[in-house]
Amino acid sequence: MKLYTTITSLQNALKEEHSKGLKIGFVPTMGALHQGHLSLVETAGSMCDIVVVSIFVNPTQFNDKNDLANYPRTLESDMNLLATTRCEYFFSPAVEEVYPVPDTRKFDFGNLETVMEGAFRPGHFNGVAQVVSRLFEIVLPDMAFFGRKDFQQMAIIKDMVRQLNLPIEIVPCDIIREKDGLAMSSRNKLLLPEYRNCAPLIYQNLRDAKYLVNLKTVQEIKDYVVNQINATQLLRVEYFEIVDDTTLMSVESWSETGTKVGCIAVYAGKIRLIDNIILDIN
Repeated sequence: MKLYTTITSLQNALKEEHSKGLKIGFVPTMGALHQGHLSLVETAGSMCDIVVVSIFVNPTQFNDKNDLANYPRTLESDMNLLATTRCEYFFSPAVEEVYPVPDTRKFDFGNLETVMEGAFRPGHFNGVAQVVSRLFEIVLPDMAFFGRKDFQQMAIIKDMVRQLNLPIEIVPCDIIREKDGLAMSSRNKLLLPEYRNCAPLIYQNLRDAKYLVNLKTVQEIKDYVVNQINATQLLRVEYFEIVDDTTLMSVESWSETGTKVGCIAVYAGKIRLIDNIILDIN
């Protein structure tokens, strides 16, 4: 694995790989790596000839300056983890390298960016589109790998690729969970012990929702999940929506066509956690 901190050095190194016609897989991350990230690298390695991983904490996608300041940065341990994987190229640029001038582009994702995360984090997805499109421009991958935990983000990135007509395949990868069910996240490291102990209740209630699909209405399940999680007093639901997996529009009845996904955001103290689950109808 080789470390690159400048665009020119990375592109010069990748130029030969591109000229050979090798398939390049890309895993963009913000660091504080865990097994969820490593599973993306593993999947990329199984599907591509060359794997590029980036670590860049993107300031344009944070609408809360404190969140940006407190985001965990563990570059040395991240490099040690990546050294055990199929990662051949590791890109860790400075903010000035990615944004030599301010990125003033404005994307329009319609309903995809106004619901759920978009409603509570204004400007977040525009920042995501800015940095991911910039990284795609730098790396020129054939395939890019993203975790399903960030379900709405994945929908945004797919739409961005469509809008910009980029020849890149977006590959969704399964959510990786701790043994107690909590979705792996870099933010988990910031949880105080009492909040970490009750955080698995988020996934437990999502699983309950899956089992209750044939027994309760959409609204009844939404109320059930919110009430159960909020009853812990240490957790507070910001939203729980059941949406169409393509349009992200709220579902009102199980009879509606399309796959339904339960998407949730919960505050565990000051730390915000997200998760989701596919709700199959039997």
